[in-house]
Amino acid sequence: MRVALIQLAYDDAETLDARVERVVALVREQAGHDLVVLPELWGAGGFSYREWSSRAQDVTGSIGTALSAAARDAGVFLHGGSIVERPASGETGEEGHDLWNTSVVYDASGTLVATYRKIHRFGFAGGEPKLMDAGTELVRVDVPAGSSSLAVGLSTCYDIRFPEMYRALLDRGAEAFVVPAAWPMARVDAWRLLLRARAVEDQCFVLACNTAGTHAKTQMGGHSAVIAPGGEVLAEAGEEQQVLSVEIDPSAVRDVRESFPVLADRRL
Repeated sequence: MRVALIQLAYDDAETLDARVERVVALVREQAGHDLVVLPELWGAGGFSYREWSSRAQDVTGSIGTALSAAARDAGVFLHGGSIVERPASGETGEEGHDLWNTSVVYDASGTLVATYRKIHRFGFAGGEPKLMDAGTELVRVDVPAGSSSLAVGLSTCYDIRFPEMYRALLDRGAEAFVVPAAWPMARVDAWRLLLRARAVEDQCFVLACNTAGTHAKTQMGGHSAVIAPGGEVLAEAGEEQQVLSVEIDPSAVRDVRESFPVLADRRL
């Protein structure tokens, strides 16, 4: 199974239209991969809180339309990172907000097959908690891998600090976790540690796609990575824009769990 993580770099000077055009071109260049992953909030800006409301869209808006076409043109299963979602229906959440941090996933025909609203919001009462509602649903999606498939649990950035979420995804059959992120350089050591921890404790692949560049006066951490179910780092990006292209073997999940059956000893 060939996986591509597009560690996108951007700054405050780039317009949304220009960024979407650039991202679509990058996705189309990944033809031949089975799964392509983009970072969190790459359109609105991960730390550009003031831009979120004006850049919010329904999942069927212009960003979703562009991503759908890119997935179809490249013939790839595409995790389009996340958008600031404002539903066309006028829906509001439990806390009264009308925005969510929502991941969008498309199959190779360009069909939207899954969405995931970020459950754990970063900001300590500012940022996401102040502006967005929290998601409430765990999401697993099966990604075709040759004659079989890989069961992928969806999560976003700050979620990685909450291991109970990944246990719950494991109990729903997850064999891999996809983690789009806008994780800053200031805490990149924690990012690298937590990715390996989630892989080791759940014996799952971790496919983590972070942001590069600097926006809203925040230097992003890069270091996107593909981690094996045993905790080995199969590939890791640097700090600049980069595409990681990695071949993974879904059967490695079964092999690791059979050779070291730690999950069978769970008591809680």
